[in-house]
Amino acid sequence: MRRLRAAGYLVDDPVVVPDGTEPVAAAIGAAVQGGARVVLTSGGTGVGPRDLTPEGTRPVLGRELPGLAEALRRHGADHNPAAVLGRGLAGTTVEGTVVVNLPGSPAAVEQSLDVLLPVLGHLLDQLDGSDH
Repeated sequence: MRRLRAAGYLVDDPVVVPDGTEPVAAAIGAAVQGGARVVLTSGGTGVGPRDLTPEGTRPVLGRELPGLAEALRRHGADHNPAAVLGRGLAGTTVEGTVVVNLPGSPAAVEQSLDVLLPVLGHLLDQLDGSDH
């Protein structure tokens, strides 16, 4: 949150939801309906039995951004080889909200922001119809 605020973004307090596809989808949907332009999730992107964040995210996306998700994994793998096992998604909703699944580790979240923050403003501008 600190880095997002330092970059000029208004950030709400985190919302903790139970594991499972429905709670994740409902929380993202509520944030979108509440006017969020960006929704970042943290955790549930691995291969464990309760890691279902991507399954809860995919139904709310209008378009996936596979290049962003791949860049997050690639950068994470520079720090921890297990990052390639992450299944996190990135995309946009039909309402124009950016949704990105980040890993659960605080260090991995920080590393992911190294990739996300430099492109986030441009991504939001594009969603608002700005020219390239």
